[in-house]
Amino acid sequence: MQVADWGRRSYRQSWDDQLQVLGAVQSGTQPDTLIFVEHDPVLTLGASFHPENLLLSPEAYAERGIAIEKTDRGGDVTYHGPGQLTIYPIFDLQNHGRDLHRWMRDLEQTMMLVAIQFALTPRRFAPHTGVWIGDRKLAAIGVKIKRWVSLHGIALNVNNPLHEFDLIVPCGIQGYGVTSLAEELGREVSLEEAKAATLTAFQSVFG
Repeated sequence: MQVADWGRRSYRQSWDDQLQVLGAVQSGTQPDTLIFVEHDPVLTLGASFHPENLLLSPEAYAERGIAIEKTDRGGDVTYHGPGQLTIYPIFDLQNHGRDLHRWMRDLEQTMMLVAIQFALTPRRFAPHTGVWIGDRKLAAIGVKIKRWVSLHGIALNVNNPLHEFDLIVPCGIQGYGVTSLAEELGREVSLEEAKAATLTAFQSVFG
């Protein structure tokens, strides 16, 4: 597994670079690649997006400095921004079970292991994909598989302000909130801490 840290950048730039990595992994010229990135403020709309889950107009989001990007990942709408760790595992699933359901459960397992490293008690909350602390979502997951190589991935709330999620219906799920590592621990959590825990979790689940 190769690890790449892209720092902070726009969603659009990261999407273009993901596609380059995808091609390299599909061709076998690059191994499974785990990417860490911190995005500029953006709402990403998944393949199951419902317009009513945007609570403001596009102009109002723009005034707040929040971009909107359509994507081909699964799921509805989610928010990415500074203080959140976005994780793109571009992995060849032919080496990891060749099973989309198993892949999603394995990604959930990695985030549960991250939470456990911070002494939290995570849970799955079927049928809602992701990882939860009680009734609040800690990590959102949305992927796309192309020729058995995965794109997109995980948004882990680390130290990001949670009020941004009030501007949408996160993942289209009514009646439940979101949380972060910082919120649960009552202290600031750096992205470097979260990256180290995430790498350990991926190594545990995928080797």
